Amino acid sequence: MKQILKNRLLIFIGLFAIYGIIQILLSTSILNDYYEINIVLMGINIILAVSLNLINGFTGQFSLGHAGFMSIGAYTSAIITYKLGLPFPLAILVGGIAAGIAGILIGIPSLRLKGDYLAITTLGFGEIIRVIFLNTEYVGGASGLSGIPKYTNWTWVFWMAVITIVLIRNFINSSYGRCCVAIREDETAAESMGINTTFYKTLAFTIGAFFAGIGGALYAHNFYIIQPETFNFMKSFDILTMVVLGGLGSITGSILSAIFLTFVYALLQDYAALRMVIYSLLLIVVMLFRPEGLMGTKEFSLKKLFKKGEKSNEFTLN
Repeated sequence: MKQILKNRLLIFIGLFAIYGIIQILLSTSILNDYYEINIVLMGINIILAVSLNLINGFTGQFSLGHAGFMSIGAYTSAIITYKLGLPFPLAILVGGIAAGIAGILIGIPSLRLKGDYLAITTLGFGEIIRVIFLNTEYVGGASGLSGIPKYTNWTWVFWMAVITIVLIRNFINSSYGRCCVAIREDETAAESMGINTTFYKTLAFTIGAFFAGIGGALYAHNFYIIQPETFNFMKSFDILTMVVLGGLGSITGSILSAIFLTFVYALLQDYAALRMVIYSLLLIVVMLFRPEGLMGTKEFSLKKLFKKGEKSNEFTLN
């Protein structure tokens, strides 16, 4: 118990140190607006990658509709703040809930499918949502919704990312999360042991969609304008790339890959013609030499770091 409290205290201190250092650098303009935008994008991408990893990595479902859930959160939150004039925290919450409800609606009928069939269904769902926003004049149609107040900053992104990681990690370590992992390993065996596979797949799908909606809300209030084309199927592939690169079934891997790919994408902005070529080559090299991803299914653990010889009580996937 003392070791657990010590580890949590170290994590708590580390989080405040990271937040404080970057906040000071931003407030003193040592890091300019360019760096702030990319730091905020890193945080949003962490939320998106970790939430998709819950669906694809830990539950073993092949979803390609994460951009659709992100767009629901983005547009819903923008309507609440810009159209209705309500507070930003409420907009984040309602945006996440709206995306979660969409996750339930698409999850119940489609999660009876598996593999490529599920991927095609979720991809189609994402495109349906995009087309709906594209043809809805209330949210600007094809030109997008502009004039959204800029409420997103380093503080909001950092702590929402922390909340996302903590809640999803606790879910995975719970009995519900173990059922999701059992479904990933062998769905038939899990069902034969009495696990309601449809319920747990829908639950994971809903939680992942909820946090994707939160990521969308933060994104919408960072760039003043959102357009349907921002949330096309390529956005879903970008998020999936972060999950696969980091390691299916590793929260730590999703965090590292989200930071790495956001940094690489920003670094290559000056090379517009070669950006996607270099970006793709980097991914190919990583997949050739590390096909299981950066972390595989392993997680970073302070207890393992400081007491390598002791057996960890934490639930980790090795």
